[in-house]
Amino acid sequence: MKAGVISAEIVEPYAQALMSVAQTNNLTEKFGEDIRSLVSLVEGKELGDFLASPIVKEEDKKAVLRRIVGGGNNPYLLNFLLLLVDKGRIVFLTGICQKYLELLRQLNKTVLAQVTSATELNQAQRHSVVEKVKEMTNAQAVELKTKIDPDLIGGVIIKVGSQVLDASIRGQLRRMSISLNNAA
Repeated sequence: MKAGVISAEIVEPYAQALMSVAQTNNLTEKFGEDIRSLVSLVEGKELGDFLASPIVKEEDKKAVLRRIVGGGNNPYLLNFLLLLVDKGRIVFLTGICQKYLELLRQLNKTVLAQVTSATELNQAQRHSVVEKVKEMTNAQAVELKTKIDPDLIGGVIIKVGSQVLDASIRGQLRRMSISLNNAA
């Protein structure tokens, strides 16, 4: 079996269980907010490496998770994370969180748009991208995940699922180059 298949077989049931707990307690959006914050922390190399390390004791991992998520804000999520440590599944935390967010988007009829731009988008540009994505997908809501790539020179690349809209200057130059080469 491939690692991706094994990972999916582990990630999906845990994410669905977390969604079930969230729905039962009317906490789907709260879990979503907390999980987005947690993902950004785990994607920062230090915490991700710490939690994935087989050398670090389980109690140390639990203590760090208690400090991050604890404080009585969300005992269900904290208990879930502690369970992942107990079961040796904490290495799958990012995948489980991403899958939960995907389930949350499905529940809310929201699409994820990955937007790459040369510079940070201002509020008007973000609104324009959201409206364009709604038009493309007929979604009720849009969640933007932005990334900066100065090599684009200007414009944006919008990716929604398998659809890609390249409105970057780099993309326009590439298309012009191809059409000029074909004309020659």
